[in-house]
Amino acid sequence: MGQAPPIRVAVTGIGAITPLGLNIASTWESALAGRSGIDYITAFDASEQPVSIAAEVKGFDPTTVASAKEVRKLERNVLFALAAGTEALNDSGLKDFDPTRIGIVFGSAVGGIGGVVDQWDIYRERGADRVSPSFLPNILVDSASGQLAINLGIRGPNFAVVSACATGSHAIGEAAEAIRRGSVDAVLAGGTEACIHPIMLAGFTAMRGLAHEDEVPSDACRPFDARRAGFVMAEGSGAVILENWELAERRGARIYAEVLGYGASNDAHHMAQPEPEAQGVAGMMRAALERAGIDRERVGYINAHGTSTPLGDLAETKAIKNVFGDHAYKLAVSSTKSMMGHTFGAAGAIEAIMCILALHNGVLPPTINYREPDPDCDLDYVPNVAREVQIDVALSNAMGLGGHNGCVLLGRAS
Repeated sequence: MGQAPPIRVAVTGIGAITPLGLNIASTWESALAGRSGIDYITAFDASEQPVSIAAEVKGFDPTTVASAKEVRKLERNVLFALAAGTEALNDSGLKDFDPTRIGIVFGSAVGGIGGVVDQWDIYRERGADRVSPSFLPNILVDSASGQLAINLGIRGPNFAVVSACATGSHAIGEAAEAIRRGSVDAVLAGGTEACIHPIMLAGFTAMRGLAHEDEVPSDACRPFDARRAGFVMAEGSGAVILENWELAERRGARIYAEVLGYGASNDAHHMAQPEPEAQGVAGMMRAALERAGIDRERVGYINAHGTSTPLGDLAETKAIKNVFGDHAYKLAVSSTKSMMGHTFGAAGAIEAIMCILALHNGVLPPTINYREPDPDCDLDYVPNVAREVQIDVALSNAMGLGGHNGCVLLGRAS
């Protein structure tokens, strides 16, 4: 008896809530237009902070995805996950499904940081008996994946990924692997984050990782530019529905793209700085290509991690050259963080969706604020204007604190 052919993984649903828009359509439209979601912080008074800019989600009405009781109880990152996850499931058209054959892999870098600080203040000021009974369940990183299961009725394997800024990439990659193993028929995968909070701002400022505002906050994030000086904090969520390709075709699903491969590695170098020669980052990209059996010359676009830090952007550029050789100068690389900031645990998922839509629509989102080329970062960064071009294979990179690296290799649906 011959061996069964490998299971292909289809992307059939996408959802997002970002500083560029409250859904996937508005986020994509803003990205192609090169709009920035970075501005002065409105969630709290940051006027006395050394840094007072971020990319906030504005205009979000959580009652559109949760009950009034849930809105009062749940953390903002969980509400974002409900928004993105619900949109992705609705977009997929999955309705009469076996709830035990659908899984959830959803993560966050920080979880409910706002709830931790708020309840600590209540404890100090009003006593232990005033701490909310919902405090502990709601601050956990797995609260998003758990609440998604409750609200959407999904009873298959469910777990949370926590790998800092690589969380979203790892979630999608591990979800695809679960489908390839035959453990499930479909997975809701992604990441969420809502950590624009004074203590987080202070912490990243102390690390000297943040960009300081210019006269125009929207100019502060400039990946790969010679003037880059740090990243900009952001919030949001991205979610995808992945399905067994054969089953998706059988039900007549719209297929946006195919998950071809997945790579993961660690720098084993420093908790907050990339390994200078970027061997770990190169290793994850090479692993994704090798596991998928895809020749490197087929890759036409990379959505870079590209946070706008001097060391990080240089390391990623080195890694791309290491893996792709001369082809590195023929493929397009852009960082959508230039527009929406760094959403931490959600970044890998949101940026994978940017690749999915680039493949599906034949247009690449730009790197905005790119004005002064860095001689050491000398690739094609799709400067400032979206580019219409049909590509067949795209790569989404993510690099996180702790040296965590993850990438998702995606192909045009065919």
